[in-house]
Amino acid sequence: RKAEARRSWPRWTDRSLLKSFVDPEELQRDGDPSLLSPRERRAAWLSAYRGSRCRMETCFDFSRCEKHGFKVFTYPQERGQPVSETYGKILSSIERSRYHTASPEEACLFILSIDTLDRDHLSGQYIRNVDEKIRGFPLWNGGRNHLIFNLYSGTWPDYAGDLGFDIGQAILAKASFDTESFRPGFDISIPLFSKEHPQRGGDRGWLYQDSVPPKKKYLLVFKGKRYLTGIGSGTRNALHHIHNGKDIISLTTCKHGKDWEKHKDTRCDKDNIDYERFDYQELLHNSTFCVVPRGRRLGSFRFLEALQAACIPVLLSDGWELPFAEAIDWGKAAVVGSERLLLQIPSAVRCIHPERVLAFQQQTQFLWDAYFSSVDKIVHTTLEIIKDRLSPHRSRSRLLWNALPGGLLVLPDFSTHLGDFPFYYLQHGYSSSKKFTAFIRAVSQAGSLSQPILRLIQAVSGSQYCGQIVVLWSCEKPPPPSGKWPQTTVPLTIIQGRRQLSDRFFPFEAIQTDAVLSLDEDTSLSTSEVDFAFLVWRSFPERIVGFSTQSHFWDPEQGRWGYTSRWTNELSIVLTAAAFYHRYYHSLFTEYLPAGLRQLVDGLAACEDILMNVLVAAVTKLPPIKVTQRKLHKEVAAQQAECRDGAAGTPPPGQRSPSAPHSAPAKVKGTAGSRRFSQRQDCLNQLADWFGYMPLVSSQLRLDPVLFKDQVSVLRKKYPSLEK
Repeated sequence: RKAEARRSWPRWTDRSLLKSFVDPEELQRDGDPSLLSPRERRAAWLSAYRGSRCRMETCFDFSRCEKHGFKVFTYPQERGQPVSETYGKILSSIERSRYHTASPEEACLFILSIDTLDRDHLSGQYIRNVDEKIRGFPLWNGGRNHLIFNLYSGTWPDYAGDLGFDIGQAILAKASFDTESFRPGFDISIPLFSKEHPQRGGDRGWLYQDSVPPKKKYLLVFKGKRYLTGIGSGTRNALHHIHNGKDIISLTTCKHGKDWEKHKDTRCDKDNIDYERFDYQELLHNSTFCVVPRGRRLGSFRFLEALQAACIPVLLSDGWELPFAEAIDWGKAAVVGSERLLLQIPSAVRCIHPERVLAFQQQTQFLWDAYFSSVDKIVHTTLEIIKDRLSPHRSRSRLLWNALPGGLLVLPDFSTHLGDFPFYYLQHGYSSSKKFTAFIRAVSQAGSLSQPILRLIQAVSGSQYCGQIVVLWSCEKPPPPSGKWPQTTVPLTIIQGRRQLSDRFFPFEAIQTDAVLSLDEDTSLSTSEVDFAFLVWRSFPERIVGFSTQSHFWDPEQGRWGYTSRWTNELSIVLTAAAFYHRYYHSLFTEYLPAGLRQLVDGLAACEDILMNVLVAAVTKLPPIKVTQRKLHKEVAAQQAECRDGAAGTPPPGQRSPSAPHSAPAKVKGTAGSRRFSQRQDCLNQLADWFGYMPLVSSQLRLDPVLFKDQVSVLRKKYPSLEK
């Protein structure tokens, strides 16, 4: 009976029982009988690459990274060897980073000079005989400790993952990575990006931080090519089913490729007409969700376009290993759908609660800015993921990768505990430091203690919040003996410096508190000013809080950034001659920034405080905070040098600028003051060029004590001396 039942069970692909809309062969092969099944593709991958079973423990030499740390060597460029614009950006990102070394003996990781991005042998940028070339490299060693970048692999009709050469034991950083061939914990999936993708900086996302977007006109949109045959055609051919012409817009066009008319079907003419009625950028701006289906390959450019536009990606690309999925939690920023369940997508996205939609949108903006907005960030994220694998006990947690300010700006060598960083106090209930370290930089050439530094030590040590005083002695002559220093109620430590400006932001072990009060030896502060500024900093531990301020503006006539130290309502820089900040910024300044920037600071001799402000603004996307300052503390005229007047213009695209000052410029006493001012302005423009944008954020906020300047009794005021 069982045998008879089996024989009588209907065969659903039998046309006599159930009419099939496609041939059984087409169901399996996606429209092209020459395509390989997933099992066959996996078998081809295993046979093509001897290192297909690689893990970090088996195919990576950790000993190369022990002596000199995580250093990356790029092979020298061979004469006559073509390099695409995109691969040139990748190499440049590495060579100008803190990871780079010019010595292969120091290297932990190696990058080929051969352009391996486009491995479609029909492409004009396809490099031939790669196998033969890499076997001739003495450092190749079967690919061990090598990293290979790839954006396009395979060709028509199956677009398989074959690169056309044996990668051996090399780590593969690849776009459109297939989960079948991806080696977890070894390979890295990167996003597909165009050759126009910026080298550094990059355009910001379309949704401002902490803002609530307006209700969008469309719920779900797609506008793109419809493949009539071949791989990827199944999903894109079905997208018209979800189009309702109201809040769901799904538009496709057959008009692409050389022989599209040969394969056109009855829908093509109508589709092409509807396709022209909508603008792609307008749809991105005005939709909550964006369908991101697979193309010929698993990844597509629209993935990054949707992220930037705060249009939540709805992914329809079965088997795609999402970019940086080892670190990024895509469940907080994208909807991962199934190509087989396309018709369920509209109802699924309608069920998502508005609060969660907002969280998704904000996370897309964070991920775009932190990891994807430039080639630099994509490359550095790749390298940092590899670096984390070398020391799992000091690696970043998923929380650090997926929360502001992002994994690239949180150094695990500093700490892996959230409470040690200034960014997580409010979210996780940690409290900031209750004491501060006064860090005084002494540069007097007299070799003895001047009256200003003595008064400063007495004023600072009188603060109830002062935990210690550290003096950085940056003079030719040795510091005075301990008996010459004033007696204080807190520990006083003297550190011998190297007489370089960047030394003041070195992470000295002597600094024991989270809060650092950076001071110059000639700074004049009262104990009340110090107390109030510290209490303000405790409420804003991720920012710089200080007294003397300056600002930047865009000068349209000069076509560059201007710099002013006038007392105006605009501020974007707080001078570190008297400012509070978190000690983590010392580590970030020294270890995150490349050596070239610190050398720039030491060479210009008037730039270190600007670089620190730029760094903190780049990390937090927030301006510094100015607190009440007694008027007698105004800067000397030499430091109030001004650029000439000019009307405020439009800064480079994507950057906002405060207006230029319109008052008459302050007089500069002598050439030394004008030279110093010119150096600071040059420094500001060189930093903007290095970051790829102007990180500084302007503000018009000043924080004063309660009842400051109010006509009430002095006895009711906590800091009456600030009004003198």
